[in-house]
Amino acid sequence: MALLNFKKRETVENGPVNPTVEAFLKDYSIEVMPRTAEKVEDFRALLPAGTRVYIAHIEGTPIEDMVATAKRLAAEGYPVMPHFPARIIKDAKTLENWIAMYQGEAGVEQALLLAGGVAEPHGDFHCSMQMMETGLFDKAGFKRLHVAGHPEGNKDIDPKGGDANVMDALRWKQKFSETTDAQMALATQFCFEAKPIIAWANGLKAAGIDLPIHIGIAGPAKLQTLIKFAIACGVGPSLKVLQKRAMDVSKLLLPYEPTDVVTELAAYKAANPDFNITNVHFFPLGGIKTNATWAINNGGASTRPVNPT
Repeated sequence: MALLNFKKRETVENGPVNPTVEAFLKDYSIEVMPRTAEKVEDFRALLPAGTRVYIAHIEGTPIEDMVATAKRLAAEGYPVMPHFPARIIKDAKTLENWIAMYQGEAGVEQALLLAGGVAEPHGDFHCSMQMMETGLFDKAGFKRLHVAGHPEGNKDIDPKGGDANVMDALRWKQKFSETTDAQMALATQFCFEAKPIIAWANGLKAAGIDLPIHIGIAGPAKLQTLIKFAIACGVGPSLKVLQKRAMDVSKLLLPYEPTDVVTELAAYKAANPDFNITNVHFFPLGGIKTNATWAINNGGASTRPVNPT
């Protein structure tokens, strides 16, 4: 297969690349699942070398499929960050076995630790903090650990609303980041509105939580697809952006693109270099190729280091 030329792109379909967006998209990451990865013949035709690829672990997916996907992506030149969902991991022995499989087969040294979307835990763990407390990731020499961030809150964690429990957990993770050798960051749920994201990120910094934020962005997709995923994933008030678009007959059949939210966040970052959102993390809900093409067209294919931080 012919591979794409990932030199800096000078123009996009509707005009020149926005330099602030191009800078904001530097070292973006993207998320796949084993079944979606199977549909991609060669990721090198879509993603620049060194792009961090998260592998989402959905309940029921055999660990062998996860590890095989990690091995394939690593062989194609991508640092792999598999999900470790606490509530589907039976116990510390199982966690240790998963870590050993990922490292032995694919050389994995990065992980996203999260509770997972399961209501009832399958075993001993119900949150990411319990996995972190085992010390297994430090023992295995993981260089990077990401944990979940929730710009619009999380009703599973704070069922009565507000963010008291979420903030307590973030304070714990902030303290943990000061004791582990691994670099830590927050990887967030996707949102559709920039101003609340900016307010949330600034609020964390004001509260003393200075973990870098990798902001979740939904990639281009059909509007109906996005609304379905947004509701299923518990997206909060920013869902109204999609609902408003759905009421406009002229836009109803057009695919959604994240241009507005990314452009606004990029402009804020350019004006505030110390802003704690450091990276974009894409959820390719409309397909990996569609998302990768949008990123390329908006400057996200510039040369990047082989091992981005």
